[in-house]
Amino acid sequence: MTQKEENTNVPLKLPLLPLRGIVVFPTMVVPLDVGRPKSIAAIEQATMGDNRILLVAQKDSKLEDPQADELYETGVIAEVKQLLRLPGNNSVRVLVEGKERAGLEAIVEEEPCLVAQAQLLETETDTDPLELEALRRICLDYFQRYVKWSKKLPPEVFSSVETVEDPGLLSDLIASHLTVKVPHRQQLLELADSGQRLQALAGILSRELELLELENKIQGRVRKQMERIQKEYFLREQLKAIQKELGEGDDREEELAEYRKKMEKARLPKAVQKKAEKELKRLSKMPTMSAEAVVVRTYLDCLLDLPWQKKTRDRLDLKLAQQILDEDHWGLEKVKERIIEYLAVRKLTGKAKGQILCLVGPPGVGKTSLARSIARAMERKFVRFSLGGVRDEAEIRGHRRTYIGSMPGKIISSMRQAGSINPVLLLDEVDKMNSDFRGDPASALLEVLDSEQNSNFADHYLEVPYDLSGVFFLTTANVAANIPRPLLDRMELIELPGYTEEEKLQIAKRHLLPKQLVAHGLKKEQLEISDKILVEVIQSYTREAGVRNLERTVATLCRKAAKEIIEGKEKIKLTTRTKLSSYLGPIKYRHGQKDTTDEVGVATGLAWTEMGGELLKIEVTVVPGKGNLLLTGKLGDVMRESAQASFSFVRSRAEELGVDPDFYEKCDVHIHVPEGAIPKDGPSAGITITTALASALSGRPVSSKVAMTGEVTLRGKVLPIGGLREKVLAAHRAGIRTIILPQENRKDAEEIPAKIRKQMKLVYAEHMDQVLGKALAYPLPTLKEVSAAEEMTQYLA
Repeated sequence: MTQKEENTNVPLKLPLLPLRGIVVFPTMVVPLDVGRPKSIAAIEQATMGDNRILLVAQKDSKLEDPQADELYETGVIAEVKQLLRLPGNNSVRVLVEGKERAGLEAIVEEEPCLVAQAQLLETETDTDPLELEALRRICLDYFQRYVKWSKKLPPEVFSSVETVEDPGLLSDLIASHLTVKVPHRQQLLELADSGQRLQALAGILSRELELLELENKIQGRVRKQMERIQKEYFLREQLKAIQKELGEGDDREEELAEYRKKMEKARLPKAVQKKAEKELKRLSKMPTMSAEAVVVRTYLDCLLDLPWQKKTRDRLDLKLAQQILDEDHWGLEKVKERIIEYLAVRKLTGKAKGQILCLVGPPGVGKTSLARSIARAMERKFVRFSLGGVRDEAEIRGHRRTYIGSMPGKIISSMRQAGSINPVLLLDEVDKMNSDFRGDPASALLEVLDSEQNSNFADHYLEVPYDLSGVFFLTTANVAANIPRPLLDRMELIELPGYTEEEKLQIAKRHLLPKQLVAHGLKKEQLEISDKILVEVIQSYTREAGVRNLERTVATLCRKAAKEIIEGKEKIKLTTRTKLSSYLGPIKYRHGQKDTTDEVGVATGLAWTEMGGELLKIEVTVVPGKGNLLLTGKLGDVMRESAQASFSFVRSRAEELGVDPDFYEKCDVHIHVPEGAIPKDGPSAGITITTALASALSGRPVSSKVAMTGEVTLRGKVLPIGGLREKVLAAHRAGIRTIILPQENRKDAEEIPAKIRKQMKLVYAEHMDQVLGKALAYPLPTLKEVSAAEEMTQYLA
């Protein structure tokens, strides 16, 4: 064993100097400024001895008095080369040279300085010599590139380490020049094995090279951009000088004069005038082609193009307005009446306070075209924009001018497009808005659609208030439930129900067919379509609440006719179903038809859909079993609960209904709603399900001439329902003339067209006893007339 190896195993007792933000490697000479009292005492103790001191880095550089567990376990034994006391403060500057790696075993003294027991670390390596040489070359190659790309190290640094053959010494020299964080430097210090140290050093160098390469790319891009901007600036200045020499002059004054002329013509409010003058003054001090000047010009153009005082004069002729509305739309009497009322109030008061109406109805009933007719009747400008899919609040309120590509919101853009402060502004599809991280556009509309607040609408881009109180706002929606409640509260809701078949026929004759004849180059006498064929088209080839598909189907007929006329026919008459099917193909839809015979366990209900009303057959069958209730037909939760309530009501009234009181223990009941692929939900089928149950369990058929709708409670009370108009029309279309309705829906009967109402017999019921008395083919027997148990046994047999 050599003397060095013997010394390696002997613990050393040395003064300890904690280092903040630095790691010292062997062979590294570094100056240190020391100010902590214990650290100064440690240096003084070292100089009084053999000048050796243990240098160990702190884990947290902010600690003033670190303990043993707050220091790294590996440090360097260094020799104090020079000590200099700095004047004016209690600190010293010391020059130290790292000698050997050492492990910190324990702190044996804390006063007047830290004294540690250290153990020298063995530096032998087990790495293969060839691998060691390869690692040495890799580290040298990486370090050469690092010095070349880094501007913090002079090129001479690489020359000083290039000739070092010892792998351990080489790794320490390279590590001492790297500007990496303390944990990475400490990691290299703790690796006593030179092979492992070279391998870790290669990884750190590789990462640093990637970062340096990325930094150089970014700096290159920035430098090119700055050079381009400077070049453009010098070229513009040269161009100005050339134009001045040629006598062409600067067009700056002409531009500013043009803006001043526009400002005078626009008759801006005081606050807006002040803002425009301020921006114009800024523009006059900017370089003509600077990016900021372009932003100011765009802002001034927007500000001056907006109508601030210009308005159109309302036409308040009520008869002419009614005539225009009737020309453009058949039906929709409530909406037309509301518009005429507004014009009458406007004529009496002379006030131009804006109105907010919300037209709610299924697709294709004419909501958007009705807004155009309102504008035409009032002789106002008409502007429309869709809110469908809008997610960003800035779409309504605009973007602030600090953003690149900023622009005003849709409201201000629409006013700019209209050119007057009192247009008819249609906000289409208001129920299709969404919200996300960019904000809630529905909340931004609250101020717009509030007649008490919109006189000072604030657009982020405009930065000055804008008066929207003269705008006639119209909104459209398919479903009112999708409109946020605060927004819905600011609007007057007007529902547009689906058209009846008679209304569709008149719309097709008066509007759709003449329009499509012109669009397809046909004359009126060249194509004749009878009313019977139009009704067949409505019933068998379209299924909708509006008339959009009906218009497409009429267009198809016109195309087919145009083809035949080109082929030589002079006139085409569509009067038979055979001819119609040759044009449109087989029937696409079938509407529900009433049954011709009374059946046990089958009741006819009425349902509401977006395409109008439909018949809803409820089928109930009873089989021997254990009292299970089976529900099928793709029913929703509400309809399932309604069926369970009906089942419980029948059980509670079994004796009165002539049903075996113990039927739920002996029988399984299966309730099915046909057309099982179509989802069905809602409570309005309650009395229909109860009637079908009572019929199936008592063996008495349900009248096929009766349809019904209404919600039922456990006590048998009949509650009101919605969609009455569409449901009655569906029954009328199917040939049913008697309908059982809830008593509370009597007030809604006015919605049914008078012509249809005269042909129907509407029976109003408050309790299921009244419903069953009318719906069943013959009255229920009393218990004295027949035994319920015998009746049940006969029926099941």
